[in-house]
Amino acid sequence: MADCLVLGANGFLGSSLAETLAAKGNRVIAFDRFSKPRRFGTENIQVVKGDLGDLDLVRSLLAPGQHVFYFVSTTTPSSAVHDPTAEIAGNVIPLIRVLEASVNAGCGRFYFASTGGAIYGNQEVQPIPESAKPNPLNPYSIAKLAAEGYLGYFKSEFGLHTVALRISNPYGPGQHSQSQGIIPIVLGHLKEGSPVKVLGDGSMVRDYLYIDDLSRMITTMIDFEPEHDVYNLGSGTGTSVSELIELMSKVTGREPEVEVAPKPRSFVDSCVLDVSRFRDEFKAVATMPLREGISQTWAKLSEEV
Repeated sequence: MADCLVLGANGFLGSSLAETLAAKGNRVIAFDRFSKPRRFGTENIQVVKGDLGDLDLVRSLLAPGQHVFYFVSTTTPSSAVHDPTAEIAGNVIPLIRVLEASVNAGCGRFYFASTGGAIYGNQEVQPIPESAKPNPLNPYSIAKLAAEGYLGYFKSEFGLHTVALRISNPYGPGQHSQSQGIIPIVLGHLKEGSPVKVLGDGSMVRDYLYIDDLSRMITTMIDFEPEHDVYNLGSGTGTSVSELIELMSKVTGREPEVEVAPKPRSFVDSCVLDVSRFRDEFKAVATMPLREGISQTWAKLSEEV
């Protein structure tokens, strides 16, 4: 049993992680603004409502030896393009302040939700290992890389055990159909019967990871002493946009109307993560087949009014 603090626990990733951590018997504090009420279905979760800018409140939740999961993000890759400075003010600076507070509290380990789908940019070698040189192409991924740099600083300077989680493209039930992620967005359009916009010719390849697999992989880490500072978390399998839309069409029984839009300059053609480092060290892998994961996501979305 471990003491865990999940910051951003009302988000798609954070809420799933909090539930999974608690289901394994860990004591969990779920912190968020909770602008939309959430009921956790698992015991051992203490819900704390507040703003990350309230450092006194955040400090009161930190404790010696605690596992801190920083899953807060105020932007998406698309929104960051319109205001690059928001990445620094809204994401990087708050992270630094929480890192400082975690050092002062004597926290045991600090996990940061980075990005595996954007931080590498275009790479010749696929799947992409953690040793590949990052090539972020938009403000969102640039800020994530800067954040990882600060993780390294607080580890080397103050001894805080920091771990960057480079997460691929997570999806699953509970993900808002208007949020980041092609799977919930396309399924939302299929539900409404509205056209689906595709950037480019549909050949873009991504690595899709079911949310339950992601939360289980992260939860597994607290039982070990991570040997590395960075881990890729993905399925290790690539799927093109065209293949993905065809699969969602088969699952839903609905044929989408596709609108082709020009791909942006920061377009990454292919990004599949090499997850051998994580698999070899923690013996945990993604298990949900993409079709089954999409089926479960569609079933949940279909229930919503």
